[in-house]
Amino acid sequence: MNRKNLQEISRIRTRESRILLDAGYYNGAYYVVGYSVECALKACVAKQVKRYDFPDKKFVDKVFTHDLEKLMELAGLMPEFQKDIKAKPTLRLNWTIVKDWSEEVRYKIGYTEPQARDLYFACTGRNGILPWIRKRW
Repeated sequence: MNRKNLQEISRIRTRESRILLDAGYYNGAYYVVGYSVECALKACVAKQVKRYDFPDKKFVDKVFTHDLEKLMELAGLMPEFQKDIKAKPTLRLNWTIVKDWSEEVRYKIGYTEPQARDLYFACTGRNGILPWIRKRW
């Protein structure tokens, strides 16, 4: 898996989430769009790894997580993100929605249309988390 693969997976999962959302499959749409953010952040992490360098094992172990806040930090994006969320209240609101996503949602059911739409648009909309990440991957 490399940075370009992670970028493409993120794009694909975003499109799949929209299809699921429009078809009324809210549980799947919710999970898949969150996974898209995870892949986008991991693409940012991969950007940090220099070609032919052997990565630090402790760093690599930390990267094998699904925690979006930790990935934001490991990608080195948090200082810039903190600055931007102060300037853009909508970006801050979107992050409060997105950051609580977890891979554990794949085992849950009962997500409603509003929940799935809120997460989808917090990820993809104007001042969404994915457009912000994609400018940096």
